[in-house]
Amino acid sequence: MKILAIGDIFGRVGRDMAFSVLERIKGSYDLIIANAENAMHGRGLSKSTYDELLSAGIDGFTMGNHTWGCRDIENILKYNDNIVRPANFEGDVPGSGSMLLTAKNGVKVGVINLIGRTYMNPVASPFEAADTEIKKLKSHTDIILVDFHAEATSEKMALGYYLDGRVSAVFGTHTHVQTADNKILTKGTGYITDLGMTGPAVSVLGAEKNSIINRFLNGMPQKFIVANGSGQFCAAAFDIDDRTGKTVTTERIYKEI
Repeated sequence: MKILAIGDIFGRVGRDMAFSVLERIKGSYDLIIANAENAMHGRGLSKSTYDELLSAGIDGFTMGNHTWGCRDIENILKYNDNIVRPANFEGDVPGSGSMLLTAKNGVKVGVINLIGRTYMNPVASPFEAADTEIKKLKSHTDIILVDFHAEATSEKMALGYYLDGRVSAVFGTHTHVQTADNKILTKGTGYITDLGMTGPAVSVLGAEKNSIINRFLNGMPQKFIVANGSGQFCAAAFDIDDRTGKTVTTERIYKEI
């Protein structure tokens, strides 16, 4: 089966890019998932934005450190079973850290969302949370995807090797820069350190470039402005064997319009 994982959708430009590209390619995939924690004006996910991305052809959504950026998210997580927030958030928070989706070919696919601890706010161990969520999903499917929303490449790589052979694919999100290390690990797990950002191409991680440049020049606080203009679409495709749950091929996708 063919699965498409889309990197952080950022603001209006990112949503437009998702519509534009998926209109042409969504028929080639059995399942499409996307990280949507920046989809609403660069921070959070509103109900209208969630509905909009569903209509673009996205089947499931993962989140990250901006999960709580919009008040709508509590109800989105409560009433929908195709969206997850990081499983290793601590405390009694809304939503689930894993989900079970049905692909277009009828195969069940598990999706786990985790968040890193290095250079991030304090959370529980993503490694231990992964163990817990995998146990939940294994009784339903051998095809499991993991979105690891983390800052440090070393932490992402370590989790990839830790889960090699136990899940079908591990892909990183959060840094908004696509890495060139997509591969299949020794025991059959597809891997890429970061999917990249689907959003404004001429920007600093999605933000208007001059405001960020000025902040580096003078150290003064700057208003966060979502960039406009041309867009980019970042994703990775994983061809997974339905019987074994192993990744057969993986491909980076980058398109700029």
